[in-house]
Amino acid sequence: MSNDVSPTDSPSSLDPKPSTQRAQEAVESLSQILGPLPDSITLSDNPPLSLLNNHHITSQITHRLRSPTSGAGDDPLCRWLYDTFQSTNPDLQLIVLSFLPTIAGVYLSRAISRQPLAGFEAVLLALYAHETTSRAGEPVTITLPNLTNPSVYHEAKPPAKNRPTEEPDVAVLSPALEPHGTVRSTKRARIVGVALELYFNKISLMPLSSKMEFCRFCMAWSGYQDILDESKEKKQQEEKKEEEEEEEEEKGRRIPLPWELLQPMLRVLGHCLMGPQSSEEMKAMANDAARCLHERALHDMNPQAILASGSLLSLGKMKFESVWESDCVPSCCCSNEAADQQVEEKEQPVNQD
Repeated sequence: MSNDVSPTDSPSSLDPKPSTQRAQEAVESLSQILGPLPDSITLSDNPPLSLLNNHHITSQITHRLRSPTSGAGDDPLCRWLYDTFQSTNPDLQLIVLSFLPTIAGVYLSRAISRQPLAGFEAVLLALYAHETTSRAGEPVTITLPNLTNPSVYHEAKPPAKNRPTEEPDVAVLSPALEPHGTVRSTKRARIVGVALELYFNKISLMPLSSKMEFCRFCMAWSGYQDILDESKEKKQQEEKKEEEEEEEEEKGRRIPLPWELLQPMLRVLGHCLMGPQSSEEMKAMANDAARCLHERALHDMNPQAILASGSLLSLGKMKFESVWESDCVPSCCCSNEAADQQVEEKEQPVNQD
């Protein structure tokens, strides 16, 4: 990126341009990178939303982000993503967030080889700075229930006299953030993890293709995607297809998975696996990704990661079993009720009048 770009700059709240004009300018600048965009986007009442749901255009952007030359400091697409997220239009920011799985996936897979990736880093730092500003230096915490307190569903016993007041149990999901102007190797996992936390906060608005992309990179990052049951014929077809491509896209590779990166990954997978809007294909891929991460945790002998990934797999199994029972039991009940009704009709005397 050029020297006049400061990744830690927050989005300008004093931008006099209306959000519709900002959106139109973003679409026009994107057309200079990708070529002419379809009328369904340029003539839409909400161009950012139309762009977010246009699979053809998002696939082009994903392909460019995966290309071997992507992520450099002079990458025009990374510049567009950076400038777009710095806008005050929430719909434009959602577009950038939808490509975070690809950006993080390609970046983390290449960063271990120390490639210059200033373009990707500027986008990640913009997301990190946005989250740092919104949290105002406070950590993300949750209050755990205290089982010693009486339940609201049971008769409460009078509290003992002179009983000391107990402080609520508070768990820290994400520690307080410190501002960073550059991505150091020791802070890389934390910066990407915070960006994934921001992605998780908006995951209900993310398209299916974005979440599927995230699951693919989770499997690649684990290094255990080979445990999945895939036929040899399918593998050979995929290898032949890759050889025919002119440019080899980044598929991801095994990377270090500290808890500050793994925790938000599992939270995103939890939504993909158990979310109300998740398709069967999405659930299957999220389950495969959780299996791979669990195998990686077992290999690393990381108790925290083993417990979290194993619990996610168990929840996914319970979810599948409950759905299966709900699909089967009503049909059985309906058939029994219909049979009982037929018996009652036969036993009922016929009126001769």
